[in-house]
Amino acid sequence: MKVSFHGHAVVKIETNGKTILIDPYISENSQTDLKLEDVKPDVIILTHGHGDHIGDTVELAKKHGSLVIGMVELCTIMEWQGVERTHGMSIGGAREFDFGTVKLTPAFHGSGFVTEDKRILYCGQPAGVLLTIEGHTIYHAGDTALYSDMKLIGERHPIDLAFVPIGDNFTMGPEDAATAVEFLNPKLAVPIHFNTFPPIKQDPQKFISMLPEGKGKVMEPGDYIEF
Repeated sequence: MKVSFHGHAVVKIETNGKTILIDPYISENSQTDLKLEDVKPDVIILTHGHGDHIGDTVELAKKHGSLVIGMVELCTIMEWQGVERTHGMSIGGAREFDFGTVKLTPAFHGSGFVTEDKRILYCGQPAGVLLTIEGHTIYHAGDTALYSDMKLIGERHPIDLAFVPIGDNFTMGPEDAATAVEFLNPKLAVPIHFNTFPPIKQDPQKFISMLPEGKGKVMEPGDYIEF
């Protein structure tokens, strides 16, 4: 299994002949190394309905027949946009797919889809994603504040790799993210959701310095970890 980071909150997982994309914000993402025409996801997992996380989901899913997984309300909106294959879930629910198991966790944030006629559609609660694949657990926290039940997530799920936002302003900042890592207790934590826009400008090494030695790693767009 190969897990790669591609700027902002974009994570790609290649496993068992399938490509999974989490929050595929690509075409308008100044931080990514990906090109939309080169990406062919079998599965797209969405943490919530903001544009910098839905990104290019509709175009990719229509072109490649991708299965879109996310909150049931968000999946309904994706269907309205022409996506044919979706699987709606809710917070706390888990589902086994042919590539592995997906479980949605709480995230403290917002979630709204902005329409062309300037309406905001409710997309259900924002979520984090626990993926259990090939005997390993990957956690993508989505956009979230620090909350104490992260400790429960860490106690109940042995996390190998955690992607946590550090940008502040819209999510937790480096200090709160360091506490989140303490609660989650992953083998390795990677910062995401920083430096894409001026309000989330951060030094990721500052975050790493707050963690125990060897517990954190800054991944540049295109970097990957293999299990």
